[in-house]
Amino acid sequence: MSRARADEEEYWHSSKFRAFTFDDEDDELSQLKESKRAVNSLRDIVDDDDDDLEKVSWSGEPVGSISWSIKETASSSSSSSLEGRDTSLQKGSSSYAALPKQVSSYSLSNLFKGRNRLPSLPSLSDAFSDTGAKNYAPELRRPKAEYKDYSNDWSPRDTVRRMQRGKVCSLERFRSLQDKLVLLDEAVAGHDGNVITAVLIFLKRTLRREVLFRELEVRQVALCHLIHFLKETGEQKLLLDLLRFLDRTEEVALSQYREHLNIQDVEKKREFLKGCIGLPFSAEDISHIQDHYTLLERQIIIEANDRHLEMAGQSEIFRKYPRKASILNMPLVTTLFYSCFYHYTEAEGTFSSPTNLKKTFKIPDKQYVLTALAARAKLRAWEDVDALLTTKNWLGYTKKKAPIGFHRVVEILQRNNAPVQVLQEYVRLVDDVETRLNLATKYKCHDVVIDTYRDLKDRIQLMAYKCKVERGSAEEEKINSLLSNMQIRWKN
Repeated sequence: MSRARADEEEYWHSSKFRAFTFDDEDDELSQLKESKRAVNSLRDIVDDDDDDLEKVSWSGEPVGSISWSIKETASSSSSSSLEGRDTSLQKGSSSYAALPKQVSSYSLSNLFKGRNRLPSLPSLSDAFSDTGAKNYAPELRRPKAEYKDYSNDWSPRDTVRRMQRGKVCSLERFRSLQDKLVLLDEAVAGHDGNVITAVLIFLKRTLRREVLFRELEVRQVALCHLIHFLKETGEQKLLLDLLRFLDRTEEVALSQYREHLNIQDVEKKREFLKGCIGLPFSAEDISHIQDHYTLLERQIIIEANDRHLEMAGQSEIFRKYPRKASILNMPLVTTLFYSCFYHYTEAEGTFSSPTNLKKTFKIPDKQYVLTALAARAKLRAWEDVDALLTTKNWLGYTKKKAPIGFHRVVEILQRNNAPVQVLQEYVRLVDDVETRLNLATKYKCHDVVIDTYRDLKDRIQLMAYKCKVERGSAEEEKINSLLSNMQIRWKN
């Protein structure tokens, strides 16, 4: 008896596996071999005769399939409660038959061998490795807080906060006028323009115009948002109705005037602008509308005449410099440049004359000189440039005068490749000595530099500039003549 007990204790306390120690020098390969031997020993215990049978659960599904394993997992948590319920039903009532217990007949041999009885169903590892496969695992329950995302019980304040966080929520539950106005007030209090605009779009769709306008009249922030939104989206009719309701006559006129941008036909645009003159603009704006109409009328006349001349080939300037674009719908400055380029010598009585345009539209002298100078310099008409900058006093004396400054005249002439002789004439007229020297040095106007240093009586700078001119040139001889002149009292 004692020997049997000793054998039993030796059996239970013995093991073919060794405990882990830090001195264990076996590598991972040896541990893997030990695990493999343990699995093989378990395979011998399992009855292999069951491998030839196909096991089916009570639901009719093959044991070992994916759906069966999921149901097993889902029902494992409630198996103990079901067993207790079965025993109570058997004792309490004889009318109910004993419910058969769903026993898993899944064999251990299938588990360790990894075999699947149904060839049409993939293995569990294949199902998880296939990214496009359907997920059969039971969906975890969402937190209760997330179910509120699909609820319609949000207050106006909570709805605005959710919209500020970028979450989607329906505004259709706000049906009464009071709820809609509270929603709008909460949106304005949140200071989020996107939310305010979204609520305004909802109100515009669900309220009558009269009601919407009346309520927005006392809510200036929301009103400004709606006006800006209507301007951006081009809802001109609703915008005009809103401005008329608010008695903003000037804004109504300006909004109507903006519609000319959408008119492509020139004749229709001219008639539309003519009708805009009678709108209730301010005194300053009405003059601009009148000038716009007059300019377009002039452009139509000039375009018709120039097109005829260009096609007939009767004008030399159109043959030498063909037009690149139409003059229609161009700004006033562009029209003036066009007239100075093609019609500079015409009399003041013609519509295409530059002086006529200057007088009709009250163009300032500085703007007129700048535009005319650029046009005539582009044609290399240097005589016209000289005449443009020459004025006469009441005694008949002539004088050069440039409202834009002679330094800008020099820059414009140089951009149009004016000769050095022309540049030097206007560089000399620059009042500031330093600016004059910089321009003369930059554009190689040597005579201007030499004369300026002579006037300054700066002998050292003149000798230094002598190294920058070509040897044997007229400029070098001029510098030598000045340096040897004993009548000049040099400062240094």
